[in-house]
Amino acid sequence: MSAELPCWEVFALRYATVARRRLEMFINHDLHDGPQAMDYFVWLLRRGDDLILVDTGFNASMAAQRGREFLRCPIGSLAGAGIEPQAIRDVVITHAHYDHAGNLDLLPQARFHLQEREMQYATGRDMRQKMMRHAYCVDHVCSLVRLVFDDRVEYHDGDWALRAGVTVHLVGGHTRGLQVVRVHTARGWIVLASDAAHYLENFSARSPFPIVADVGDMLRGHDRLEALAESPAHVVPGHDPLVMSLYPRRGPPGLDLVSLSEMPGGAQDR
Repeated sequence: MSAELPCWEVFALRYATVARRRLEMFINHDLHDGPQAMDYFVWLLRRGDDLILVDTGFNASMAAQRGREFLRCPIGSLAGAGIEPQAIRDVVITHAHYDHAGNLDLLPQARFHLQEREMQYATGRDMRQKMMRHAYCVDHVCSLVRLVFDDRVEYHDGDWALRAGVTVHLVGGHTRGLQVVRVHTARGWIVLASDAAHYLENFSARSPFPIVADVGDMLRGHDRLEALAESPAHVVPGHDPLVMSLYPRRGPPGLDLVSLSEMPGGAQDR
């Protein structure tokens, strides 16, 4: 049946990075700590003129505030790959953390898709706790609220389909309303895990990232990723620098754009 579905091109654009330690990345870990970089991505789905953006990143001001190395604007730099932000009509917000839900004003024609329980979480009683709200930016959350009043937010409750060959699935765990995106491509079904798996090792070792609303939901989310993807190799982690070395580079040199719909095996400029 999947052979009858359209095949989408899927790209990851790296827009920021930060140097961290392994001890910060895994709830379960051995005692051999070491450096561990974290990269920041947005994802673009394309089929002809039909464009879908997954997450919107943050800007230079937020990078300075959070101590991240800002490489490029994740929205404006899409023009370097021939994609004008005004042409993007649908944006999936996997969750509303600061690194996934900024820059909303740079997408003037877009409709934003969000789990309703994510907005409830981001504006609910848990945000009274500093630890729970640390990864949210109040300005981003307020921007989403304003977009609701502008009739530009589509709320979802659980799993849903955006296009033929593009489905979105509620997994929770990292936040109450985290959703992941499953896409049919020429190499089969891939899953953009976003923060359901920051690193491939979070997923493969079933060792969650420490920022988590519900550990049980996050571990069940790892099982869900495995069930949704064509294989474990079809799960794309949300922050892993391996993405830049596994997948082939596309677009102009220096853009840090890789094709996820092609088989991994080492990135080469072509």
